[in-house]
Order: sequence, then structure tokens, then C-alpha cells
Amino acid sequence: MSRIGKLPISIPQGVEVKIQDSLARVKGPRGELKTRISQEMEVKQENDQILVNRPSDSIRHRSLHGLTRTLIYNMVEGVTTGFKKNLEIVGVGFKAEKREKGVVLSLGFSHTIYLVPPEGITINTPSPTKIEVSGIDKVLVGEVAAKIRSYRPPEPYKGKGVRYEGESVRRKAGKTAG
Repeated sequence: MSRIGKLPISIPQGVEVKIQDSLARVKGPRGELKTRISQEMEVKQENDQILVNRPSDSIRHRSLHGLTRTLIYNMVEGVTTGFKKNLEIVGVGFKAEKREKGVVLSLGFSHTIYLVPPEGITINTPSPTKIEVSGIDKVLVGEVAAKIRSYRPPEPYKGKGVRYEGESVRRKAGKTAG
């Protein structure tokens, strides 16, 4: 049996979960999320817990078991505490600046990049070299952070670029004068 799938999901106070057919809705203090889950999985709500069971031990059901439980858990976690990804900008002259609707990134190109985040995502810049992407949807937070990083990924020779906080960049030795 799936180690993750068999764990019950506890529902905190102030969170409302509705599962009808293949649609799961979670409403909490930070907002509301909904997603489609597989109809093959048996999702039961008992008291203040949600249990996910699989009908058989086929490979498909085993893979859907953990996935379904994790999707619902991430929605519950998102509407209660939310998710955050931190990015660092490394390089001379590289910076980020918050504007009213988005963020302006200066990453060494001849032009600046103006990024307007999708609905439900907030981008803050506590300092010119740090970016915080936060929201209630874990997938969307990760996609926006990956998009920002993709504008200038860290290069292996000097380490310049946009990286996740705590990410280690493998450095290469450059040419040596002979």
C-alpha cells in the first residue's frame, strides 16, 4: 500500500472540504481552490479527516493513490498557510524592483523584463537581489518561480543569474593561461 496515500488528511478549523464526483473543493481563510481528481479513487470524509482508498493493487491505482492524497493535502495546506518560493539574483547590476502590478527585472539584457503575476500570486522584493513568490496554489507558485528563474538561469562559470534560495550551482573551471 502507498505510504503517502494511506495517511489521513486532517482538516483544520475554518476549512471546508467538498468532494463531489471528480471535483474537490477546499475553502479556507486564504481563499478557495478546486481541482479534478480521479473518479477511480475512493475519497471519504469522516469527521475532521479525509481518507483516500484505492479499489485495487494495479499499477495505475497505486500511482493515483498517492497523487490524489497529495493534491488534496496541498489544497488544504494552501488555504490555511499558503506556499512561498524564494529566489536570489546574483550578478553585478542584476536586480528586481516591485511596481504596482508586477515586477521589473534587470538581468543584464539590453531591455528590462516586466512580469505581471497571474491571479492569486503575489511577488515581493524585500531587497533588490531577493524575490519572494507566494500564493495558495502550490503548482502555480512553482511555475511562476520557475518562469522567473528561466529568464536568466545561473551559469556555471561565474554563477551569475537567478537561482532558488539555497540552490547550489556547480562551478566549472574556466580557461587557464598557459
